Amino acid sequence: MLRPPSFSANMPPTRFRRLPWSSWSAERLMQLRLRDLGVTIDGTWLEDCVAELYAELEQKHIRLRPHVWLSDEWFSPGNVPGFAVPFYLTHPRLMRLERRELLEVEGGTHAECMQIMRHECGHAVQHGYQLNRRREWQKLFGKSSTKYPESYRPNPASKRYVQHLRRWYAQSHPDEDFAETFAVWLRPRSDWRRRYAGWPALRKLHYVDRLMKELADTVPAVRSRRRVDPLRTVSRTLFEHYTYRRALYSVEYPDTYDEDLLRLFSLSKINRTKESAASFLRRHRTDVRRVVSKWTGEYQFTLDAVLGDMIGRCRELKLHVGGHERQQLTDFMVLLTARTMEFIAQHGRRDWIAV
Repeated sequence: MLRPPSFSANMPPTRFRRLPWSSWSAERLMQLRLRDLGVTIDGTWLEDCVAELYAELEQKHIRLRPHVWLSDEWFSPGNVPGFAVPFYLTHPRLMRLERRELLEVEGGTHAECMQIMRHECGHAVQHGYQLNRRREWQKLFGKSSTKYPESYRPNPASKRYVQHLRRWYAQSHPDEDFAETFAVWLRPRSDWRRRYAGWPALRKLHYVDRLMKELADTVPAVRSRRRVDPLRTVSRTLFEHYTYRRALYSVEYPDTYDEDLLRLFSLSKINRTKESAASFLRRHRTDVRRVVSKWTGEYQFTLDAVLGDMIGRCRELKLHVGGHERQQLTDFMVLLTARTMEFIAQHGRRDWIAV
């Protein structure tokens, strides 16, 4: 099986098409239109991921096979039993550009790609079998016609929803609640009965299990192969694409960090010979945003902007490291995690990973 292009030298090489732009500089590549990339799913590791998804559906006796196409992001359009996959996953050069621009590659590992594909497949199954018209579906998940929010306030402690994608995404909309529940149910060896024992969300999982058995070997009502915004029609340049994505991931966190930073780092003259707090945070910046992103579900790009502000403030306040490095690093990660969770709880923000 092909695996995704790796950024680690320890991973085996991945087969991919050699394209003229693969050796271009990032600046030159950014001027290329998405429609002119010339990439396809065929012959890439994504093709194997789709085949694996189909095998999982076959194992569950689900007849629907969502058609998959390339676009600028992950999404499953309404009333279409299929979903789009972002273009950057087709080629290691594009994955490197994605990481350069947004600091992470959404779906860039086999496990994460399958995780998102199962979610999108949930949307496709809902559309194909028109499940949202069922009274019990509406009773458990809500009305699909509910307007998508521009933001939502998730409750990380809630047991009424499964936990699958980042940012407690099941809480954002009834359709997402179903797609997340379906994804947990579909994943092989997920052991959802034990994992969600005692949770109200277990009722939804039992419903999906019962519903899929009812629909076993049934031809879906909607069999459209329509593709919305296929990559060949997207005329934006990569520069325009990433300018938009960076704006989307930018969030204005409160800039009043002084009290936290003064509590964590030192102003004392005794510690003036030790490393500055600004230098300390710069040195650990990559690890901090990676770990806190994993804990909170926040985008690394967003966290990096917050870290930049904090580093600047540490420099202006002339703060220094006052304790043991490992403890200071742990304390800072806990601080940033707590502040991030507070922000999410107070403001929320729609996660655009899998709409």
